[in-house]
Amino acid sequence: MSKKSKIIKVTGMTCEHCVRRVKKALESLPELENVEVSLEKESASFDWAGEILNMEKAKEVIEEAGYAVIEAEEETRQKELKVHGMTCEHCVRRVKKALESLPEVTDVEVSLGESQASFRYNPAITTDAHIKEAIQEAGYTTESTESTEAPVPDTQKSKSTAQRSINGTKQLKITGMTCANCALTIEKGMAKLPGVKSATVNFASEKLSLDYDPSLLDEKTILEKVKDLGYGAYMESNEGKAQFKVSGMTCANCALTIEKKLRNTPGVQTVAVNFATESVTTDYDPAVTNLETIYEQIRDAGYTPIENKEEFHEDNHVKSQRNWVIFSALLSAPLMPMMFMPMTPGMMYTMFFLATVVQFTAGWTFYRGAYHALKNRSTNMDVLVAMGITAAYAYSVMTTFPHIFFEGPTFFDTSALLITFVRFGKYLEAKAKGRAGQALKRLLELQADRARLFIDGEEKEVPASSVRIGDVVLVKPGEKIPVDGVILEGQASIDESMITGESIPVDKGIGENVVGATINRSGSIKVSTTKTGKDSVLSGIIKMVEDAQGVKPAIQRLADKISNVFVPVVVAISILTFIIWYVFLDSTFVFAFTAAIAVLVIACPCALGLATPTAIMVGSGVGLNRGILFKSAAVLEGIAKVGAIGFDKTGTLTKGKPEVTHLISYEGYSQKDLLRIAAAGENPSIHPLAQAIVQRAKDEGIEVADVQDYHEESGHGTICSYQGKKLLIGNRKLMMKENVPTEGVENDFQELANEGKTTSFVAYDGKIIGIIALADVLKESTKEAIKRLHGLGIKTFMITGDNKKVATVIGNEVGIDEVIAEILPQDKIEIIKRYQNDGLKVAMVGDGINDAPALAQADIGIAIGSGTDVAKETGDVVLVRNDLLDVERAIRLGRKTLTKIKQNLFWALIYNTLGIPIAAGVLFPITGELLPPEWAGLAMAFSSVSVVTSSLLLSRYSKVLAN
Repeated sequence: MSKKSKIIKVTGMTCEHCVRRVKKALESLPELENVEVSLEKESASFDWAGEILNMEKAKEVIEEAGYAVIEAEEETRQKELKVHGMTCEHCVRRVKKALESLPEVTDVEVSLGESQASFRYNPAITTDAHIKEAIQEAGYTTESTESTEAPVPDTQKSKSTAQRSINGTKQLKITGMTCANCALTIEKGMAKLPGVKSATVNFASEKLSLDYDPSLLDEKTILEKVKDLGYGAYMESNEGKAQFKVSGMTCANCALTIEKKLRNTPGVQTVAVNFATESVTTDYDPAVTNLETIYEQIRDAGYTPIENKEEFHEDNHVKSQRNWVIFSALLSAPLMPMMFMPMTPGMMYTMFFLATVVQFTAGWTFYRGAYHALKNRSTNMDVLVAMGITAAYAYSVMTTFPHIFFEGPTFFDTSALLITFVRFGKYLEAKAKGRAGQALKRLLELQADRARLFIDGEEKEVPASSVRIGDVVLVKPGEKIPVDGVILEGQASIDESMITGESIPVDKGIGENVVGATINRSGSIKVSTTKTGKDSVLSGIIKMVEDAQGVKPAIQRLADKISNVFVPVVVAISILTFIIWYVFLDSTFVFAFTAAIAVLVIACPCALGLATPTAIMVGSGVGLNRGILFKSAAVLEGIAKVGAIGFDKTGTLTKGKPEVTHLISYEGYSQKDLLRIAAAGENPSIHPLAQAIVQRAKDEGIEVADVQDYHEESGHGTICSYQGKKLLIGNRKLMMKENVPTEGVENDFQELANEGKTTSFVAYDGKIIGIIALADVLKESTKEAIKRLHGLGIKTFMITGDNKKVATVIGNEVGIDEVIAEILPQDKIEIIKRYQNDGLKVAMVGDGINDAPALAQADIGIAIGSGTDVAKETGDVVLVRNDLLDVERAIRLGRKTLTKIKQNLFWALIYNTLGIPIAAGVLFPITGELLPPEWAGLAMAFSSVSVVTSSLLLSRYSKVLAN
């Protein structure tokens, strides 16, 4: 019997578990031999021993295992491509290597003279899209000149198996990790590979970031090493990734419902739904599904994907919630007094009308949410609320029409007021939510719009986006630097606070690097562009914020977890109650039905549903009154569990601007004389240090005089004429250049420098007349804030881009536990991850653009209110009053609120534990009476009121918090 080899494309595999399932499915067919399944190539190969090669059987078993099949061609094909952009043999080697890295691409030949590449390939394993992407990522463009391959339908195009990068960096998705130790195992194992410079594994996002030398290490070896370590891995590409907003979620279980729906969608590999930021992050296989299909699945689950973020207007959502509260309150308010009036038919029908309008307008959102939750085999708060209001309303309807159903009391007010109350809670929650997505937009707005392009000695103003690598741009004082680059000519003081957080500008000259969006404070420079677009430092920060926000937080609401069990249990008890009384105890239908309804009414989950949000509402209100803004309910819960807090230095622990700290005068001059002369010399300058000296003089009531012949020596200081004599203010270099001796004051200078102060010499008429020291001084509340945090048992650390000497002085002065200095934004993220990997919930306090990625990465981001809009948008908590003591107050308030939530849940559960058996009739043999439904209704209402009252008592904590 002859054998025939076959290769098929299998899509949807994401890990080694998938590989084993596909292999097991194929091996179940007796006709198949030598079955091999490749995750990397997304393919399966085997020998067919049957007389007839019937592929339908193989497809059927794979599809039953949960994957999709695309039959591959058995023969490879020849292809020729025009490759544009090659200029040398180095380009030829790059193109050849890019093509050879593709699966089942062989016999690669690249011609520089003909600008052409020829090779053999399997079109079902490697498509035109793969080939084009590989060549483009190598830095070139393609044009097909000859191909025997028939067009491949869009539905058969698959995601690239690798994210290739010419700079030797890769990001892999890791599968099979179960704890942080798995991440460490992979990091250590990958670090042993030849050519690996660094390997970092993020356990939370299951990603391995690899920096390596491509000449020593290839993709196949990397994947084999991960597999050898006991885990699965696949390369990521930009195609097949999406992040977007979703509206309509009302609790954390809504997020779980969406996750469950998408995970069951063919082609979706990973999905994370962030309830706090109302966002979805997903990886999917474009060969199997697309973004529109994902959107459709979310709509089918009962939620609305926001395809264009600009269309998401939170204000409109909040206004809509407010209007529903007002509408339902106006209709519900008359029901309370009507309950105490004589129940005439007219009165009952009026109540029926009002309650019905509220039930099916303001209350419809709960029915819609419950429908979609149940449709997707899940339960959430909408299910709980819908059951409660339906039980109360349905029983009241029945008693309103006794000639059809049965006689009894009505309590329409219960259902209507509960809808109003829960709606009010939703309104306050919606009002408190932050919009972290605006942070990315604000970061983009920091980039310079225009650039002065320097061509052949002439300036030409062009859009900054049109500048290319190698172009030379001219940057004048006061302008933003439009690109990342290196200084070719000139010297300047660069304000890099956007990146480092350091408020004092850095003097830079020829050969030194500058970063786009930083500000040139003084001196003209010519900059050769080295990075543009997505490769720039600012773009890197934007991506870090985006990635960090895409990670799903660990916070889960206890009430939602309970609800998954609570709802089916209550329904089961209600049905069981009816069956026992009606079938086994021979009671009347009305008797059994009354008991069953009483169970549903008394077990109204509103108390359970209100336990968390009411405490959150009151807690966040207390915080707001104290100038502490919590952006979402999850934040107030999460901040209670913080075990470590990181602080930026500049603008957070310190005031964020330089101030004069020391005035040391010589040669018979007083400190006031020194300040008067220095202020006159610094007044024309826009440098922050100069302006700090001028401000100190003005604060002391000194009139600042004018000087003559003023000019700045970039990187040195200022030179001018004051009252006919030469005045110099600057560093040692300026003194040496102007032949002014400094030996006599060197000890004072060194002492101040060792304290981390920025120090300037003041020389007048050829002599040093004084030294002025400046520093970014501590805020008044910093020391006390750190002391209080230590009192709460919280670890503290400082991460700053400032120099180590200054940072250490500040850290020692405030008593902070750990000081990490001279680091960039990406390093800040790594420090936070280190604490998180130690099992601690980490908060980060910052005020600058450079803090945005760290604020997003931290479990709780705390932004200073006086800081940048980006920091405030990215942070979860905003300290409006800029008082660091509010950090400790926020944590105390979070802990108190969490305690109150637990109390509320306890009483809500105790109420149901006792109330449900009584409603079911366990006391009937003793009392001879069933619990009347109206009593059950009152108990239900009382349970909700008691929970709300308990939460309102939290408002008294405002006085305690003031201390």
